[in-house]
Amino acid sequence: MADSKRDYYEVLGVSKNASDDEIKKAYRQTAKKYHPDMNPGDKEAEAKFKEASEAYAILSDAEKRRQYDQFGHAAFEQGGGGAGGGFDFSGMDMGDIFGDIFGNIFGGGSRRSSNGPQKGANVRTGIRVSFEEAVFGTEKELELNLKEKCGTCGGSGAKPGTSTETCNKCGGKGQVVFTQQSLFGAVRNVQTCPDCRGTGKIIKEKCQDCYGSGYVTKRKKIQVTVPAGIDNGQSIRLRGKGEPGINGGEQGDLLVEVVISAHPIFQRDGYDIYSTAPMSFTQAALGGDVRISTVDGDILYTVKPGTPTDTKIRLRGKGVPSLRDRNSRGDHYVTLVVQVPTKLTAEQKELLQKFEATTKDPNEEPTEKSGKSKKKFFGK
Repeated sequence: MADSKRDYYEVLGVSKNASDDEIKKAYRQTAKKYHPDMNPGDKEAEAKFKEASEAYAILSDAEKRRQYDQFGHAAFEQGGGGAGGGFDFSGMDMGDIFGDIFGNIFGGGSRRSSNGPQKGANVRTGIRVSFEEAVFGTEKELELNLKEKCGTCGGSGAKPGTSTETCNKCGGKGQVVFTQQSLFGAVRNVQTCPDCRGTGKIIKEKCQDCYGSGYVTKRKKIQVTVPAGIDNGQSIRLRGKGEPGINGGEQGDLLVEVVISAHPIFQRDGYDIYSTAPMSFTQAALGGDVRISTVDGDILYTVKPGTPTDTKIRLRGKGVPSLRDRNSRGDHYVTLVVQVPTKLTAEQKELLQKFEATTKDPNEEPTEKSGKSKKKFFGK
């Protein structure tokens, strides 16, 4: 009879050396795929679900797994594990598995204790800074509505002069345990207590200031230090500035996302800055000093005679400071663009025409029909 059964490791799709976590993960995936509630009326899926659950019941138990590895299916044929006997699940607490996979299918939720200390929720907000403020850092002030512990009741939620009472339903544990029938018999499950909502306490007379919540909302001003080199979309974490913790838990954090305004001249890529700078026709031809704007102020850069348009230069150390080391900075890459004059005086036009005439090849002459230059015979 034992030979007709599939190998348990094969059923879950794991190796014989699989860890407990790997076995548990494999069973969750298989159980979710073949659960009868997910496949109503599918007898084959129901059979595979039972097969997977039987395999998990053996392989998740260290002693049973040892016996199975040594004797195979024969180790359990006399104990109800044979092909015709049906496996006994009644003693197993599978609420953890079923609760995680199927949620309320088994009427359960999280098994974690909800009346213990819990960290308060994080609060998210945004702040806008200029390009230069992001490069060099700045200080900003935020004004937010934030929760804080009620000063009237001290965070208990009870009216002054009264106190909270232990929840009778859960005995102060914040959770209730119940047994429910499943395909495999009785399954123990855990859910948050519906009376106290997991706090383990009942408030008979609520505080009038916080209405029993234990917290009040107030408008607060908070200083935010924007570090030099921060990039667009990055967040600043202010620890302990979020919502208050529950049952003595630590306070949450305030996460401030930075939005950087666009700059009319500069563009940023990582820690490098890119821009263009105008260069006159005369400067390009004769060379000279070109004024370039940087985040540190304007500088004069000397270009060589005959510098063409779209020449790219690199200004080392003129980029954005590193977040880890403010003294380490990226570079500034500048593209020099020759500005062609569009409005010229008569005198300027005459000078350019004379310049043009001096640059012509003396061996060229215009053709009669097209007017194009034609080299003389000896000039070819």
